[in-house]
Amino acid sequence: MSSESKDAGKSSQQKEEDKSLQKKDEVKSSWPELVGVDGKDAQKTAEKENPAVKAAIVPEGSFVIMDFRVDRVRIWVDEQGLVTRVPKIG
Repeated sequence: MSSESKDAGKSSQQKEEDKSLQKKDEVKSSWPELVGVDGKDAQKTAEKENPAVKAAIVPEGSFVIMDFRVDRVRIWVDEQGLVTRVPKIG
């Protein structure tokens, strides 16, 4: 059954409520808007927007283990403490 046929009998209010529920279920997994921001502020933002992750500040050039973890976000920063890469889950 297509989504159009599922939505055929729904009111516009019901359709809006469905969209709202879908957005609540979406979990943020990357933060491109944080590039260039202070690392500590980026850390707070990532943890606030996705409470399931722990954000770690990592200086550029550091060696890190390459395992993938759904509960971790690395915040790569330069010598001034500014974010240099898009923070993302991993």
